Amino acid sequence: MGKVIAIANQKGGVGKTTTAVNLSAYLGQKKKNVLVVDADPQGNTTSGLGISIKDDDLSTYDCLVSDTPLSDAIIETEYSNLAVCPGAMALAGAEIEMVSLKHREFKLKEKIEQVRERFDFIIIDCPPSLGLITLNSLCAADSVLIPIQCEYYALEGLSQLTRTIKNVKQTFGTSLKIEGILLTMYDGRTKLSGQVESEVRKYFGAAVYKTVIPRNVRLSEAPSYGQPIMVFDKNSKGAKCYKKLAAEVINKNKA
Repeated sequence: MGKVIAIANQKGGVGKTTTAVNLSAYLGQKKKNVLVVDADPQGNTTSGLGISIKDDDLSTYDCLVSDTPLSDAIIETEYSNLAVCPGAMALAGAEIEMVSLKHREFKLKEKIEQVRERFDFIIIDCPPSLGLITLNSLCAADSVLIPIQCEYYALEGLSQLTRTIKNVKQTFGTSLKIEGILLTMYDGRTKLSGQVESEVRKYFGAAVYKTVIPRNVRLSEAPSYGQPIMVFDKNSKGAKCYKKLAAEVINKNKA
């Protein structure tokens, strides 16, 4: 039975999609069967894995608003053991269309359960908001991986998201847990990055990954080529860190 991990943060620009793309690619490289569900209307995880979809292609949108099975929307990528359910701009209007649906918070969970046994990990890339699509993602997930940028307001955003996770558990009776907190865009030249890391580790302890993702130009460039960093520049600092993160995630989820 696959582990479902939502990658979520209501703040944009924290490395959420970069993490979805590169963690998934390295998990696949490590012989884990991985499905990425791109639930972000921007579809950057989809394009970051080299997948280009047309207007009439099935996507996560169709799975949320209609009876389309998730298996019909899945596309195999060119990377080992890695498939994607693509995101699409239509997702931007999905929340309005879903308002009148019964059990609307569990639509994604219902679809993921249909394919769950085929995969070791199912990674959901959430939109940068706390709307109905993110709520669907949290209700579908076993746990949440939270990327946070090493900046001044990081802890404030993290506190808000942990409250949301607690509310989801109480309201919908799920057993949602924090998978881990990932420090991103770390700049060792600044005192601020070190202070943020110290504060986050102080408050959240073992929930914070040992791996820290640095600011890295090659990580920023890779999406424009539609490649994960392990292909674009496997020797870069960013590549080595995401490879370590994948190993951490696997070790944490050993039976």
